[in-house]
Amino acid sequence: MSNSNKLTKQDINKVYVRNLFGLQWGWNYEKMQGLGYAYVMMPALKRFYGDDPEKMAKALQTHLGFFNTTPAMSHLIVGANLGLEEEFGIEDDAAITGLKTGLMGPFAGVGDTLFIAIYRAIVFSIAAYMAQSGQVLGLLIPVLAGLAVIWVRYKFTQIGYAQGKKIANEFADRMKLFTEAASILGLTVVGGLIPSVITYKLELTYKMGEVTLSVQEMLDKILPGLVPLGIVFLSYWLLGKKKMNSTRLIFVLIALGMFLGNMQGIFGWIGGLF
Repeated sequence: MSNSNKLTKQDINKVYVRNLFGLQWGWNYEKMQGLGYAYVMMPALKRFYGDDPEKMAKALQTHLGFFNTTPAMSHLIVGANLGLEEEFGIEDDAAITGLKTGLMGPFAGVGDTLFIAIYRAIVFSIAAYMAQSGQVLGLLIPVLAGLAVIWVRYKFTQIGYAQGKKIANEFADRMKLFTEAASILGLTVVGGLIPSVITYKLELTYKMGEVTLSVQEMLDKILPGLVPLGIVFLSYWLLGKKKMNSTRLIFVLIALGMFLGNMQGIFGWIGGLF
């Protein structure tokens, strides 16, 4: 990219502020934080592709993809995205998408533990105890802790940006290898999310005499997580059909769940015949 397309400190700060307040805007079941992510990246995208409508359209399409992680940790991913895209542009969107997808899962696990479980337990427990004791400082502790988190999130943006540029420089002559590695990492993480996000189990049993068979146990012996995987494949196939969208898919899955839930009665009736 030319020097005129290089990010300024003001651009990075705009991205940081948008990430601080706007990542969760437009949260939905199809893309989760995807719409917010595209909004967060807009100041940088205008700098990179403001004079190229085709590249701008491609960049927006890329950043509108599925994304979901702990908001505090997202600054590291956004920063790394800024560094990579500043060096490579959107031509190699597979590397950018793979990096985002590959990092969002592990960072969510770390972020939920640090910034939600531990942070809330320690800060608000201490604040509540001091407030009950009549100490005014108990009211200030959550405010001071919140300001500290805001500062940490700002530093995360700076660190992510520096590391993104470092990755870009180190892999400049091995971009194809990096793209393939990032894509594999992203697909692996998405695959690992399937059984953790989709936890549907078939509570179906078939009884014949003194023998009781559990359908879920048999499926787990074939392949653990086979039902969630089947639901994902079915959803992917349906979304490829004409006039099918995410809203209609939700109703299809609700109907499927109701049907499978009533399968126990069908199994019981069949077992009664024997």
